[in-house]
Amino acid sequence: HVQLVESGGGSVQAGGSLTLSCVASEYTRDYCMGWSRQAPGKEREGVASINSDGWTAYGDSVKGRFTISQDAATKVLYLHMNDLKPEDTAIYYCATDSPAACEYCSGGYCSLLLGYRGQGTQVTVS
Repeated sequence: HVQLVESGGGSVQAGGSLTLSCVASEYTRDYCMGWSRQAPGKEREGVASINSDGWTAYGDSVKGRFTISQDAATKVLYLHMNDLKPEDTAIYYCATDSPAACEYCSGGYCSLLLGYRGQGTQVTVS
């Protein structure tokens, strides 16, 4: 199975920025990758997704503040988070799957459909 390793989490004040990174042990030519998050006592929430064609989707709570991107050369997945709010505090998970996993979805929900997920990185906003 593919292994995913997230990094870049930490503590930041409200209004600040953080960039998360995700490295996969292997990459396929076609894929869907994304980020989800889970706050204590809450269900996991889809944040953003991107596929190998460059299509992206975002959850309503992060739209306009977060940007998902991928380095074309290294395939490292990023989540650029701006204007962070205390409600963004959560463990952030990177995930991947085949393109079919997010072919007929929209918004943040897409990232919840990806079957291979990393261990997560903590983001705390105060």
